[in-house]
This record gives sequence, structure tokens and C-alpha cells, in this order.
Amino acid sequence: MTATAIATRPLSFGMLAFLGLMGAYFGILTLVSGWNFTLEQFSDFWYFIVPLGAGFGIQVGLFSYLKQVLSRHHAGGGVVAATGTTSTAAMVSCCAHYLTNVAPVLGATGAVALIAQYQAELFWLGLAFNAAGIVYIGRKVVLARRHA
Repeated sequence: MTATAIATRPLSFGMLAFLGLMGAYFGILTLVSGWNFTLEQFSDFWYFIVPLGAGFGIQVGLFSYLKQVLSRHHAGGGVVAATGTTSTAAMVSCCAHYLTNVAPVLGATGAVALIAQYQAELFWLGLAFNAAGIVYIGRKVVLARRHA
């Protein structure tokens, strides 16, 4: 595999992950609450939503790159599983606030009120998990490249 392909593939996966997450955000929120509400929410919280999506895209790109490095050197399947868990935790935390739109359908009005009250805090928690995931996967990439 050429050096360009090694760099391009993870970048492509990262961009697709970012676009996919943004598409899921707009699609799900529009289906649940309508287009106007979706635009209003995005307008109010774009400075959280875009970095959350970008953080997820960076994690996917790093994960893809780490997988390439490890597969070339036949090592570390456990590392790949651990980084996937970190990414999943970040995604769950970043999207938890969307329960405010779905929970009324499930009859959980108390949970809706609680989550709505702490929406900004949940965004910050999602950003913290994203940062932790990026640092963790980035560290694994550096270690894998040293041993390559």
C-alpha cells in the first residue's frame, strides 16, 4: 500500500463518519421534531454539535489508521477492541441529549425534563469523551508506530 493510500483511507473514513453523524443528527431530529426545530437546535448548539461530529470523525480516522498499522505488523487485536469501546462510549454520551426528543414517546417525562435541563452539560460530557477517545487512540497509534 502506498503512503498516499495509507493516509487517504483513514481520512476518508473519518470524513464519512463525520458526515454520517451529521446526517444522523439532522435525519433523526427532523423525523422526531420537524425540520424547523432541527434548524433551531443546530443554530443554538452548532458550536457543540460540529466539534462532537468532528471528534467522532477524528476517532474513526485514527482507529482506521491504527488498524492499518497493526494489520501490517500482525499485532494488537485487543487494542483495536479497546479503542472501539472508547469511541462507542463517546458516541453514547454525545447523543444522550437526543433522548429528550424520543423519551416522551416512551412516556418518560421525568427523564426528559432532567436531560433537557442538563443538555449543555451532556454536550460537554460528550466533548470530554471525544477528547479522551482521541488521546487514547492517538497514543495507541504512536505506540504502534514505534513498534513497527
